[in-house]
Amino acid sequence: MLQKSCTDESRLTVLHLVQPVEGGVARVVTDLVAAQVRAGLRPVVACPPDGPLASGASTAGARVCAWPAERAPGPRLGREILTASSLIRACAPDVIHAHSAKAGLAGRLAVRGRIPTVFQPHAWSFEALEGRAAGLAAAWERFGARWSDRILCVSESERLTGQRAGITARWSVIHNGVDLSRFRPAREDTAASARSSLPVLDGIPAEVPLVVCVGRLSRQKGQDVLLRAWRTAAPGGARLVLVGDGPYGDELRRTAPPGVLFARGSEDVRPWIHAADLLVLPSRWEGMALAPLEAMACGTPVLLTDVDGARESLPPGHLSHCLVPPDDPGALADALTTLLGDPALRAELGRTAQSRTRSVFDVTKTAGAVLRLYQELVGQSHPTTRKRTER
Repeated sequence: MLQKSCTDESRLTVLHLVQPVEGGVARVVTDLVAAQVRAGLRPVVACPPDGPLASGASTAGARVCAWPAERAPGPRLGREILTASSLIRACAPDVIHAHSAKAGLAGRLAVRGRIPTVFQPHAWSFEALEGRAAGLAAAWERFGARWSDRILCVSESERLTGQRAGITARWSVIHNGVDLSRFRPAREDTAASARSSLPVLDGIPAEVPLVVCVGRLSRQKGQDVLLRAWRTAAPGGARLVLVGDGPYGDELRRTAPPGVLFARGSEDVRPWIHAADLLVLPSRWEGMALAPLEAMACGTPVLLTDVDGARESLPPGHLSHCLVPPDDPGALADALTTLLGDPALRAELGRTAQSRTRSVFDVTKTAGAVLRLYQELVGQSHPTTRKRTER
């Protein structure tokens, strides 16, 4: 066995194997390792060296090791698995925590149950694919579950999606959390200065409604659906800003209607949240998106598609106003028109969202639940080749 003994729980060593290194996954891991450093753990982050995660995790106090892995499986997978194996031997962790599909693939093949292993999908890989590729991805997840001491989902709906795909596993559901010391409601002067600090908004009057979509420019995040909705939403002079980078950027810029602006991705999304009257995320699939939680913690209302995690993110009274079917530009346009035309409704939605998010989605609670999971798995101290059981 590669596992070492861990007699001092406060010095438990956790190796986070991560790919991708930007967007919500990077923010989740950065916040998690920061909390783990404060709790006295020894977090190590193995990830590609480019991108905000490596610098953010290092600043948070984690040891960072270069793991040059591509985002999708490819001809370099074998080398990536061997590199992961070398890093694991050098680190001698008590727990492996593999984040997202690629790290889950490489990490579980490298370890194969010899160290307590947590796999966190951050949305299922097979949802991003179609046809035979989706079937192969689901088949791998069903097979790979035997090398997961626990599959950690960020929402109950994400867990159910995995279960419906035939994945038999020991499950844990721990919601994403927000660093409430950073994501706070803006004072009136802060909200006004947030707009003036963003060059993309230069010349736009303060009274013009501003809708912001924060996310990787990709098929997953559904910005193409948002652009189709924007053409018919009759926003009355409102502006829409897509904040992010990604493979769909050029296509989205070519097809954007008037009133739509683009801003590159930012490591600090707070100015955009504080400047926005409404944050929209029209995703096709998620586990539980982080940007809406950050916005609601700041008192900014959100409009989401009904994908995994969305209903669990929103206060119950928001579902009729703030939730629409995915891939439905007509329903999205209707909801945009209603919310942009009713400032009082937006203000009330922002207040109630802020109250619930700050009481339920605190990252310190998330980190504490994850730590208890690690301690449980280390205490079991046996390989994951045992017979699997369902929740």
